[in-house]
Amino acid sequence: MQTVANFNFASKKALVRVDFNVPLNERFEITDDTRIKATIPTIQKILKDGGSVVLMSHLGRPKDGPTEKYSLKHLVTPLSLVFGVKVKFATDCISDEAVELANGLQAGEILLLENLRFYKEEEKGDVDFAQKLAHLGNVWVNDAFGTAHRAHASTAVIGQFFSDKVSGYVMQAELDNAQKILEYSERPFTAIMGGSKISDKILIIERLLDKVDNLIIGGGMTYTFSLAEGGKIGKSICEPDKVELAKQLIEKAKAKGVNLIMPLDNVCADDFNNNANRQTVERGEIPDGWEGLDIGPKSIALFQETIAKSKTILWNGPMGVFEFSNFAIGTNAIADAVVKATEENGAFSLIGGGDSASAVNNAGYGDRVSYVSTGGGALLEYMEGKTLPGVAALEA
Repeated sequence: MQTVANFNFASKKALVRVDFNVPLNERFEITDDTRIKATIPTIQKILKDGGSVVLMSHLGRPKDGPTEKYSLKHLVTPLSLVFGVKVKFATDCISDEAVELANGLQAGEILLLENLRFYKEEEKGDVDFAQKLAHLGNVWVNDAFGTAHRAHASTAVIGQFFSDKVSGYVMQAELDNAQKILEYSERPFTAIMGGSKISDKILIIERLLDKVDNLIIGGGMTYTFSLAEGGKIGKSICEPDKVELAKQLIEKAKAKGVNLIMPLDNVCADDFNNNANRQTVERGEIPDGWEGLDIGPKSIALFQETIAKSKTILWNGPMGVFEFSNFAIGTNAIADAVVKATEENGAFSLIGGGDSASAVNNAGYGDRVSYVSTGGGALLEYMEGKTLPGVAALEA
């Protein structure tokens, strides 16, 4: 696979697929620019070589074509400030205007295309749409790992129209770090799996059981495990149809000698809001009418002890409803423990995108762990052993 590092972009017009699917507030201001910052080295390398850049991305999930809320025009000023050049903007990604602006680009200039998903053809992987996009550059750079698991027009299908296909720094770093976790992990290796559903994590959990020493389970999925062990979970989130699966995972962990670590206690509430009444109860003893929203102090201490002894750490998914400050204590404590293990014990820590990345970045820990993935779903699928269309297109 060709990479940005070993490709000379002099006089080239690079069509770069980035993941600028960033959160915007009601004033259309970026509230988390992690994904934009991640692409800076790739874009700067192209410009430094004497090339020009055409940026293409999606934003949100527009259902009915162009929508003000999802327009990438809101990113023009922030991007211009980041790169120190006035970023040009095409109000449609495949229009005559887009072609004209792309053709007129000079070395060192940047053009941003309007949201790709304003066309349904993008997500359908439409070949004609991909070919129209391909006319806007003479080298394709894929730096959007977060969408590499989708066979969309701009992330995979477009590759067939380029002889020069290049992996960006973000893409390369994501693959390298995932590979380090999967194949070259130093022991003890601890995986921390959170989130609400076992069904979302079943494949990665099963694969990790062949690789890890410790598997910590947190978040909403713990209540399905608790139910499988005969516990009371009140009105906590649960997948009753996955109880048998939870039992099987418990047995598989035992058979493989994996230390499967569940919460010892839970913080529960009588309503799903930050100011609800709350109490801490033992695992499996959540009263009727109450729901578990975080791990308790005993669980935090147990998890922290395990993490402190680890040399490789993979974390995907929060420990509770971290969006509510009163129920973010467990997630923040895990973030703190991962940082300490990294900085004080030399552990390699990979934060697996999505909510885990948000939690770590919101706590100001993003630069204090080994690597924060920009792609939650893509990372999980890669670690599950699946072929990512966006990666395969670079290798074809």
